[in-house]
Amino acid sequence: MVKLYKNFNIDKKHKRSIVLIGNFDGVHLGHQKLFRLAQSYKKKYNLKIGVINFDPMPKMFFNQSLKNFRLSNISQKINLLKKLKVDFIITKKFDKVFSKTKSINFIKQILFQKLNAKFIFVSNNFRFGNKREGDVNLLINHELDYDYKVIKPKPLITSNKIMSSTLIRNLLENGHLDKANKLLDRKWCIEGNVQKGRQVGKKIGFPTCNIDINDYVLAKPGVYAVKVLRKNNSKYIKGIANLGYRPTFNQKKILLEVHLFNFSGNLYNKYLSVEFLKFIRKEKKFRNVNQLRAQITKDLNIAKKTK
Repeated sequence: MVKLYKNFNIDKKHKRSIVLIGNFDGVHLGHQKLFRLAQSYKKKYNLKIGVINFDPMPKMFFNQSLKNFRLSNISQKINLLKKLKVDFIITKKFDKVFSKTKSINFIKQILFQKLNAKFIFVSNNFRFGNKREGDVNLLINHELDYDYKVIKPKPLITSNKIMSSTLIRNLLENGHLDKANKLLDRKWCIEGNVQKGRQVGKKIGFPTCNIDINDYVLAKPGVYAVKVLRKNNSKYIKGIANLGYRPTFNQKKILLEVHLFNFSGNLYNKYLSVEFLKFIRKEKKFRNVNQLRAQITKDLNIAKKTK
Protein backbone atom coordinates (compact mmCIF):
# COMPACT_ATOMS: atom_id res chain seq x y z
CA MET A 1 0.00 0.00 0.00
CA VAL A 2 1.48 3.33 -1.11
CA LYS A 3 1.29 6.05 1.55
CA LEU A 4 0.34 9.52 0.28
CA TYR A 5 1.56 12.67 2.02
CA LYS A 6 0.76 16.34 1.40
CA ASN A 7 3.73 17.58 3.42
CA PHE A 8 7.14 16.44 4.63
CA ASN A 9 5.98 15.12 8.00
CA ILE A 10 6.39 11.46 7.09
CA ASP A 11 6.15 8.34 9.23
CA LYS A 12 9.27 7.06 10.93
CA LYS A 13 9.28 3.93 8.75
CA HIS A 14 9.65 6.10 5.65
CA LYS A 15 12.66 8.02 6.89
CA ARG A 16 16.15 7.05 5.75
CA SER A 17 14.78 6.11 2.34
CA ILE A 18 15.60 6.49 -1.33
CA VAL A 19 14.00 9.77 -2.43
CA LEU A 20 13.31 10.76 -6.04
CA ILE A 21 12.58 14.45 -6.68
CA GLY A 22 10.97 15.86 -9.81
CA ASN A 23 7.83 16.76 -11.73
CA PHE A 24 7.55 13.33 -13.37
CA ASP A 25 5.00 14.75 -15.80
CA GLY A 26 3.68 11.87 -17.89
CA VAL A 27 5.84 9.30 -16.04
CA HIS A 28 7.46 8.41 -19.38
CA LEU A 29 10.14 5.88 -20.30
CA GLY A 30 12.92 8.13 -19.00
CA HIS A 31 11.24 8.34 -15.60
CA GLN A 32 10.61 4.61 -15.62
CA LYS A 33 14.32 3.96 -16.20
CA LEU A 34 15.08 6.12 -13.15
CA PHE A 35 12.65 4.15 -11.00
CA ARG A 36 14.10 0.82 -12.15
CA LEU A 37 17.50 2.01 -10.95
CA ALA A 38 15.94 3.07 -7.64
CA GLN A 39 14.46 -0.43 -7.31
CA SER A 40 17.93 -1.91 -7.63
CA TYR A 41 19.11 0.32 -4.76
CA LYS A 42 16.08 -0.71 -2.74
CA LYS A 43 16.98 -4.36 -3.18
CA LYS A 44 20.68 -3.83 -2.48
CA TYR A 45 20.29 -1.66 0.63
CA ASN A 46 16.88 -2.88 1.86
CA LEU A 47 15.38 0.63 1.79
CA LYS A 48 12.01 2.12 0.92
CA ILE A 49 11.40 4.38 -2.06
CA GLY A 50 9.69 7.76 -1.84
CA VAL A 51 8.81 10.43 -4.38
CA ILE A 52 8.67 14.20 -3.96
CA ASN A 53 6.63 16.05 -6.57
CA PHE A 54 4.88 19.41 -6.58
CA ASP A 55 1.45 20.71 -7.52
CA PRO A 56 1.16 22.91 -9.41
CA MET A 57 4.38 22.27 -11.25
CA PRO A 58 6.81 25.10 -10.38
CA LYS A 59 7.05 26.24 -14.00
CA MET A 60 3.28 26.76 -14.12
CA PHE A 61 3.30 28.51 -10.75
CA PHE A 62 5.90 31.05 -11.80
CA ASN A 63 4.32 31.59 -15.21
CA GLN A 64 0.59 32.04 -14.56
CA SER A 65 -0.03 32.56 -18.28
CA LEU A 66 1.32 29.10 -19.08
CA LYS A 67 -1.71 26.99 -19.97
CA ASN A 68 -2.12 23.65 -21.70
CA PHE A 69 1.16 22.29 -20.41
CA ARG A 70 0.59 19.07 -18.47
CA LEU A 71 0.89 15.59 -19.94
CA SER A 72 -0.98 14.16 -16.96
CA ASN A 73 -3.09 15.61 -14.17
CA ILE A 74 -2.11 15.06 -10.55
CA SER A 75 -4.37 12.04 -9.97
CA GLN A 76 -3.07 10.34 -13.12
CA LYS A 77 0.50 11.01 -12.06
CA ILE A 78 -0.04 9.49 -8.62
CA ASN A 79 -1.66 6.39 -10.12
CA LEU A 80 1.23 5.99 -12.56
CA LEU A 81 3.79 6.39 -9.78
CA LYS A 82 1.99 3.77 -7.69
CA LYS A 83 2.49 1.27 -10.50
CA LEU A 84 6.26 1.78 -10.20
CA LYS A 85 6.19 0.11 -6.77
CA VAL A 86 7.13 3.10 -4.65
CA ASP A 87 6.41 3.09 -0.91
CA PHE A 88 5.32 6.68 -0.42
CA ILE A 89 4.53 9.81 -2.44
CA ILE A 90 4.82 13.38 -1.18
CA THR A 91 2.80 15.86 -3.25
CA LYS A 92 3.74 19.26 -1.86
CA LYS A 93 1.58 22.25 -2.70
CA PHE A 94 3.83 24.70 -4.51
CA ASP A 95 2.84 28.15 -3.30
CA LYS A 96 4.40 31.56 -2.70
CA VAL A 97 5.67 30.69 0.78
CA PHE A 98 7.30 27.42 -0.27
CA SER A 99 8.78 29.02 -3.41
CA LYS A 100 10.86 31.32 -1.19
CA THR A 101 12.56 28.44 0.65
CA LYS A 102 16.32 28.88 0.50
CA SER A 103 18.08 26.00 -1.20
CA ILE A 104 20.28 25.29 1.83
CA ASN A 105 17.17 25.22 4.03
CA PHE A 106 15.52 22.74 1.66
CA ILE A 107 18.56 20.51 2.11
CA LYS A 108 18.92 20.96 5.86
CA GLN A 109 15.33 21.24 7.07
CA ILE A 110 13.54 18.98 4.59
CA LEU A 111 15.91 16.44 3.08
CA PHE A 112 17.89 15.99 6.30
CA GLN A 113 15.71 16.86 9.30
CA LYS A 114 12.28 15.89 7.95
CA LEU A 115 13.15 12.99 5.64
CA ASN A 116 16.67 12.01 6.67
CA ALA A 117 17.11 10.76 3.11
CA LYS A 118 19.74 8.10 2.40
CA PHE A 119 19.87 8.42 -1.40
CA ILE A 120 18.57 11.36 -3.44
CA PHE A 121 17.79 10.74 -7.13
CA VAL A 122 17.61 13.86 -9.33
CA SER A 123 18.16 14.76 -12.97
CA ASN A 124 21.32 16.59 -13.93
CA ASN A 125 19.38 19.82 -14.64
CA PHE A 126 17.50 19.78 -11.31
CA ARG A 127 17.10 23.24 -9.77
CA PHE A 128 15.52 24.12 -6.44
CA GLY A 129 15.18 26.81 -3.80
CA ASN A 130 14.38 30.51 -3.93
CA LYS A 131 14.95 31.86 -7.47
CA ARG A 132 16.24 28.40 -8.51
CA GLU A 133 19.50 29.11 -6.69
CA GLY A 134 20.19 25.46 -5.85
CA ASP A 135 21.45 22.81 -8.28
CA VAL A 136 22.85 19.30 -8.29
CA ASN A 137 26.34 20.51 -7.42
CA LEU A 138 25.01 22.18 -4.27
CA LEU A 139 23.36 18.91 -3.26
CA ILE A 140 26.59 17.02 -3.86
CA ASN A 141 28.67 19.56 -1.94
CA HIS A 142 26.56 18.91 1.18
CA GLU A 143 26.51 15.10 1.03
CA LEU A 144 28.90 14.68 3.96
CA ASP A 145 27.25 17.44 6.01
CA TYR A 146 23.82 15.85 5.89
CA ASP A 147 24.62 12.18 5.39
CA TYR A 148 23.06 11.40 2.03
CA LYS A 149 24.30 10.36 -1.40
CA VAL A 150 23.18 12.03 -4.64
CA ILE A 151 22.41 9.77 -7.60
CA LYS A 152 22.08 11.45 -11.00
CA PRO A 153 21.64 8.76 -13.65
CA LYS A 154 22.43 9.37 -17.30
CA PRO A 155 19.30 10.43 -19.22
CA LEU A 156 17.58 8.05 -21.61
CA ILE A 157 18.47 8.88 -25.23
CA THR A 158 15.95 8.21 -27.99
CA SER A 159 16.62 9.03 -31.66
CA ASN A 160 19.63 11.10 -30.56
CA LYS A 161 17.39 13.20 -28.30
CA ILE A 162 17.19 13.28 -24.52
CA MET A 163 13.98 11.63 -23.34
CA SER A 164 11.90 14.33 -21.63
CA SER A 165 8.37 15.53 -20.99
CA THR A 166 9.15 18.50 -23.26
CA LEU A 167 9.98 16.15 -26.13
CA ILE A 168 6.62 14.38 -25.73
CA ARG A 169 4.73 17.68 -25.54
CA ASN A 170 6.33 18.73 -28.81
CA LEU A 171 5.39 15.43 -30.45
CA LEU A 172 1.76 15.78 -29.40
CA GLU A 173 1.58 19.41 -30.49
CA ASN A 174 2.85 18.41 -33.94
CA GLY A 175 0.47 15.49 -34.39
CA HIS A 176 2.97 12.68 -33.81
CA LEU A 177 0.70 10.74 -31.46
CA ASP A 178 2.21 7.32 -32.24
CA LYS A 179 5.70 8.49 -31.27
CA ALA A 180 4.41 10.20 -28.12
CA ASN A 181 2.53 7.06 -27.05
CA LYS A 182 5.66 4.98 -27.58
CA LEU A 183 7.72 7.26 -25.33
CA LEU A 184 4.97 7.32 -22.70
CA ASP A 185 4.79 3.51 -22.87
CA ARG A 186 1.00 3.78 -22.98
CA LYS A 187 -1.75 5.72 -24.73
CA TRP A 188 -1.79 9.42 -23.93
CA CYS A 189 -4.91 10.16 -21.93
CA ILE A 190 -7.06 13.14 -20.92
CA GLU A 191 -9.32 12.80 -17.89
CA GLY A 192 -12.18 15.05 -16.89
CA ASN A 193 -15.85 15.52 -16.12
CA VAL A 194 -18.45 15.60 -18.88
CA GLN A 195 -20.03 19.03 -19.23
CA LYS A 196 -23.27 20.01 -20.86
CA GLY A 197 -22.57 21.82 -24.11
CA ARG A 198 -24.61 23.36 -26.91
CA GLN A 199 -25.64 19.88 -28.12
CA VAL A 200 -24.52 20.69 -31.66
CA GLY A 201 -23.29 17.12 -32.17
CA LYS A 202 -26.64 15.69 -31.17
CA LYS A 203 -28.44 17.98 -33.63
CA ILE A 204 -26.38 16.69 -36.55
CA GLY A 205 -26.69 13.05 -35.53
CA PHE A 206 -23.46 12.52 -33.58
CA PRO A 207 -24.02 13.21 -29.85
CA THR A 208 -20.83 13.95 -27.95
CA CYS A 209 -19.45 14.14 -24.43
CA ASN A 210 -17.84 17.54 -23.88
CA ILE A 211 -14.74 17.65 -21.66
CA ASP A 212 -12.76 20.75 -20.67
CA ILE A 213 -9.06 19.90 -21.12
CA ASN A 214 -8.02 22.38 -18.40
CA ASP A 215 -4.20 22.43 -18.17
CA TYR A 216 -3.49 19.47 -20.43
CA VAL A 217 -1.04 20.05 -23.25
CA LEU A 218 -2.84 20.97 -26.46
CA ALA A 219 -2.18 18.13 -28.87
CA LYS A 220 -2.57 18.99 -32.55
CA PRO A 221 -6.19 20.10 -33.06
CA GLY A 222 -8.07 17.53 -35.06
CA VAL A 223 -9.91 14.23 -35.07
CA TYR A 224 -8.66 11.21 -33.14
CA ALA A 225 -9.64 7.58 -32.68
CA VAL A 226 -10.05 7.03 -28.94
CA LYS A 227 -11.19 4.59 -26.31
CA VAL A 228 -12.95 5.70 -23.15
CA LEU A 229 -13.09 4.38 -19.63
CA ARG A 230 -15.74 5.44 -17.13
CA LYS A 231 -14.81 5.81 -13.47
CA ASN A 232 -15.19 2.57 -11.52
CA ASN A 233 -15.74 0.66 -14.76
CA SER A 234 -13.18 -1.65 -16.33
CA LYS A 235 -14.73 -1.91 -19.80
CA TYR A 236 -13.48 0.41 -22.52
CA ILE A 237 -15.80 1.97 -25.08
CA LYS A 238 -14.36 2.85 -28.47
CA GLY A 239 -15.10 6.22 -29.98
CA ILE A 240 -13.98 9.20 -31.99
CA ALA A 241 -12.97 12.59 -30.65
CA ASN A 242 -12.52 16.11 -31.89
CA LEU A 243 -9.94 18.16 -30.04
CA GLY A 244 -10.04 21.77 -31.04
CA TYR A 245 -12.04 24.93 -31.59
CA ARG A 246 -14.83 23.63 -33.89
CA PRO A 247 -14.16 26.24 -36.63
CA THR A 248 -17.34 25.32 -38.50
CA PHE A 249 -19.28 26.69 -35.53
CA ASN A 250 -16.85 29.57 -34.77
CA GLN A 251 -15.97 28.42 -31.29
CA LYS A 252 -13.05 30.14 -29.52
CA LYS A 253 -12.55 27.81 -26.55
CA ILE A 254 -10.56 24.61 -26.92
CA LEU A 255 -12.71 21.57 -26.16
CA LEU A 256 -12.53 17.80 -26.31
CA GLU A 257 -15.70 16.28 -27.80
CA VAL A 258 -16.07 12.51 -27.74
CA HIS A 259 -18.62 10.43 -29.64
CA LEU A 260 -18.94 6.89 -28.29
CA PHE A 261 -19.75 3.90 -30.46
CA ASN A 262 -22.66 1.63 -29.50
CA PHE A 263 -23.46 3.53 -26.34
CA SER A 264 -26.60 5.13 -25.01
CA GLY A 265 -26.98 6.80 -21.65
CA ASN A 266 -26.48 10.02 -19.73
CA LEU A 267 -22.85 10.80 -18.95
CA TYR A 268 -23.23 14.39 -17.73
CA ASN A 269 -20.93 15.09 -14.78
CA LYS A 270 -19.37 11.62 -15.12
CA TYR A 271 -15.58 11.34 -14.94
CA LEU A 272 -14.08 9.88 -18.11
CA SER A 273 -10.59 8.79 -19.14
CA VAL A 274 -10.07 9.34 -22.87
CA GLU A 275 -7.13 7.44 -24.39
CA PHE A 276 -5.86 8.68 -27.75
CA LEU A 277 -5.21 5.83 -30.20
CA LYS A 278 -4.64 7.47 -33.58
CA PHE A 279 -4.53 10.92 -35.17
CA ILE A 280 -6.99 10.80 -38.09
CA ARG A 281 -6.92 14.31 -39.55
CA LYS A 282 -6.35 17.94 -38.63
CA GLU A 283 -9.23 20.24 -37.78
CA LYS A 284 -10.80 22.13 -40.66
CA LYS A 285 -13.72 24.46 -41.34
CA PHE A 286 -16.55 23.10 -43.48
CA ARG A 287 -18.84 25.15 -45.70
CA ASN A 288 -21.99 23.66 -44.20
CA VAL A 289 -23.30 21.03 -41.80
CA ASN A 290 -23.94 18.48 -44.56
CA GLN A 291 -20.31 18.60 -45.60
CA LEU A 292 -19.27 18.19 -41.97
CA ARG A 293 -21.65 15.25 -41.51
CA ALA A 294 -20.23 13.50 -44.58
CA GLN A 295 -16.65 13.95 -43.31
CA ILE A 296 -17.58 12.65 -39.84
CA THR A 297 -18.98 9.50 -41.45
CA LYS A 298 -15.61 8.91 -43.15
CA ASP A 299 -13.76 9.59 -39.89
CA LEU A 300 -16.00 7.12 -38.05
CA ASN A 301 -15.09 4.33 -40.45
CA ILE A 302 -11.39 4.92 -39.80
CA ALA A 303 -11.83 5.14 -36.03
CA LYS A 304 -13.86 1.93 -35.86
CA LYS A 305 -11.03 0.03 -37.56
CA THR A 306 -8.37 1.43 -35.21
CA LYS A 307 -7.03 -0.89 -32.53
